[in-house]
Amino acid sequence: MPAKKREQIAVRRRQVAVLIETSNAYARGLLQGVVHYIREHQPWSFHLMEQGRGDDPPAWLAAWKGDGIIARIETPRIAQAVVRAGLPTVDVSAARLVPALPWVETDDEQIARLAAEHLVERGFKQFAFCGDARFKWSAWREEHFCRHVAAAGGMVARYRPTHSDADLAAQARDLRRWVAELPKPVGVMACYDIRGQQVLAACRSAGLAVPAEVAVIGVDNDTLLCDLASPPLSSVIPNAHRTGYEAAALLDRMMHGKRVPAQPLLIAPLGVAPRQSTDVLAVDDRDVARAVQFIREHACEGINVSDVLRVVPLSRRVLEQRFQFLLGHTPRQEILQVRLNRVKQLLRETDLPLYVVAERTGFEHVEYLSVVFKRETGKTPSAFRAAAA
Repeated sequence: MPAKKREQIAVRRRQVAVLIETSNAYARGLLQGVVHYIREHQPWSFHLMEQGRGDDPPAWLAAWKGDGIIARIETPRIAQAVVRAGLPTVDVSAARLVPALPWVETDDEQIARLAAEHLVERGFKQFAFCGDARFKWSAWREEHFCRHVAAAGGMVARYRPTHSDADLAAQARDLRRWVAELPKPVGVMACYDIRGQQVLAACRSAGLAVPAEVAVIGVDNDTLLCDLASPPLSSVIPNAHRTGYEAAALLDRMMHGKRVPAQPLLIAPLGVAPRQSTDVLAVDDRDVARAVQFIREHACEGINVSDVLRVVPLSRRVLEQRFQFLLGHTPRQEILQVRLNRVKQLLRETDLPLYVVAERTGFEHVEYLSVVFKRETGKTPSAFRAAAA
């Protein structure tokens, strides 16, 4: 290609500054979503630097002559720099330090709902929330978690740190004391995975059994953090990729001169990644607990309620009554839910064709899987997989 032609193509590219940290999985998911958008549309030239959450804005931004900005506006310094730039900007932070900007964020109400349902389904009657006072999204998740737990008839104990996050040793002591004093067994929602790791460390320090006494679920599904936790940490899966994609789409419209209102675009989470930190059923009925354990281990092998009855000394009627009383649903519904959770995981994490997904999750026919999945989730398997991409 002639040099002049290459120069013309380069000139047509939009110059976009991306002020998003690269230090955590959620932020990297945002970046992947932005990249996905430009691959499907006209490419942009990015101005990106490695940074941590809350770092000062890059010095070059003050004199930069670009076309637009996508930013996690988490501090007044970043807010001031973005406003001074005077460029089309989309905010991907919950802090809302520049209310006049359009913003795209995860749906914290739906995140809290999934965490609450996950713990309620495991039979917990006592709950707690461990937050981080620095972040608005933590307060929102706490508020919504308490509301969903209350709707299920429960109460929530809340972590109120008495030491700053800079004093890690003092905070660890506070957290250990807090988890030790919680009524047991208790299901704990941590506002994000790092907090979840800290709760698990506090449990180890206090000599508490996880998940038998304290079950913990985080948010972000940072697989490295979750798998390194001891035991591995269950986590709500936000759709960071979709959040970044939608932010790029909004910015593209703005850079083409279209007006975008300064209102939130909230992206629903994808589901829950269950791991050992919540792998428990907090009920005193040993027969029901044994039945649930059997279902979770064998549901995807095509079992039915008759198979469950072979491992517990109960009639079908009594088993169903106890399930309904303790868990709010039947053994058959438990089997179906375990299968569907596995289907969702395979759709999110693999490219397996749907007939293989059906085989691996206990569905005899792919058509039946599609019908059940649409009925229970409101989406077809292919639509669910596309949303998770």
